[in-house]
Amino acid sequence: MSFSGIENDLVSQIRLEPIQAKVYLLVTCYGKMTPEAIAEKLKISLDETKKASRDLMTLGAFIDISETEFEAMHPRFTAVNMYRKMCEREKIEFKQNKTVDNIGVILEKSYDDARTK
Repeated sequence: MSFSGIENDLVSQIRLEPIQAKVYLLVTCYGKMTPEAIAEKLKISLDETKKASRDLMTLGAFIDISETEFEAMHPRFTAVNMYRKMCEREKIEFKQNKTVDNIGVILEKSYDDARTK
């Protein structure tokens, strides 16, 4: 399944940085990972990985389950929560956004599959 459309929606609707969207999708769809594994899979630097992961924690998308691993929160909640925080930052009225709702719906199966291997 191609997630480029979802990646674009994360950038345009939630205003994630492209690297944040890639990191979010990777961990959401494949399960908890170390920063080193994320960097290797996305072919980015470890510093970029750590910054994007910390940013995603601040945005409510990730939790650090240990000093060395990041895990994504459930996408049904995460997409809407990140959108809500973006609305607060941008001083935009928070209201239902079907595109954002669909992000969580589409990612839910991959999220669940990655955690029930």
